[in-house]
Amino acid sequence: MRISILGGGGFLGRKLAGRLAHDGKLGGSAVASLTLFDLAAPPGQAAPFPVMTVGGDLVDLPSEAIPEGTDVIFHLAAVVSAQAEQDYDLGRRVNLRGTDTVVDACRRLVAGGGKPPRVVFTSSVASFSGGQETVLADDARQVPANSYGAQKAAAELMLADASRRGFLDAVSIRLPTVIVRPGRPNRAASSFFSAIAREPLLGLPADLPVPDNFAAWVCSPRRAVDWLLHAATMDTTRMGLDRSINPPGLSTTIAQLLRAVDDVRPGASGLVRRVEDKEIAGIVGLWPPAFEAIRARTLGFASHEPIAEVIRAFVQDDLETTRIERGLPPPGG
Repeated sequence: MRISILGGGGFLGRKLAGRLAHDGKLGGSAVASLTLFDLAAPPGQAAPFPVMTVGGDLVDLPSEAIPEGTDVIFHLAAVVSAQAEQDYDLGRRVNLRGTDTVVDACRRLVAGGGKPPRVVFTSSVASFSGGQETVLADDARQVPANSYGAQKAAAELMLADASRRGFLDAVSIRLPTVIVRPGRPNRAASSFFSAIAREPLLGLPADLPVPDNFAAWVCSPRRAVDWLLHAATMDTTRMGLDRSINPPGLSTTIAQLLRAVDDVRPGASGLVRRVEDKEIAGIVGLWPPAFEAIRARTLGFASHEPIAEVIRAFVQDDLETTRIERGLPPPGG
């Protein structure tokens, strides 16, 4: 099994690469090689198989990023929500033209005699709208309320059509907001969801731009990686022409999230400051906070754990690494 991760330097790409290195196999088949691609060559990954790292422009994708014989491509590379809204040209270039470049790379593999590779694409809950009172069914229409969501929805259609044409075999996963992200805040409109858990657990303040009763559709990094791996090996014939999945995430309010933080570190939520941000609230406020996600469960995607487990998983997997990476003193230091 030869695998490429586009966006291999991002936090989810690193998590995925680490899981593959740990397991040494994907869907029962041994991993023969792993290629990690990003704007700058990602850090290497210790693994029981060869790992290549490649840097470059997604729109001018180096051939080494998707070598001949590649079986699975995880397409995680993207310009995130708030950044795509602020810089329309950049968002369209990376999120649309970049995906088109991936399709062309797959076409070349097939033209050279290879089989269509499985392409697992990370789409987003931001490709929908509806607001706080919405619970969306699996057949709900995508009506994005921001450029990022529109670009993700368009990319899904491009990949579905390329699947129909036999250039590739796509599964697009409309990821919920992934929390708790390690490291530092990024330019995603949803970055505060992680920040209000991560920063207080590090002993740092964090700003909250929405009310405590605000609800969101979220998932943990552990569960997101599980879904990506399942999508890489599932039987796609059951999907028909519809290659997109609303995975079974978790609907939680800010208040519930902060209570879970306090369960791990009593009083930590006191470091969260209520600071209104109309621009951020205007973006995330239109995202639906809940999905039925029945189709995903019938296709074998794992259900989500409670929010308290999400916080404990961050503490176990990423808290200390984040503290060290950010040069913060140890607790009580």
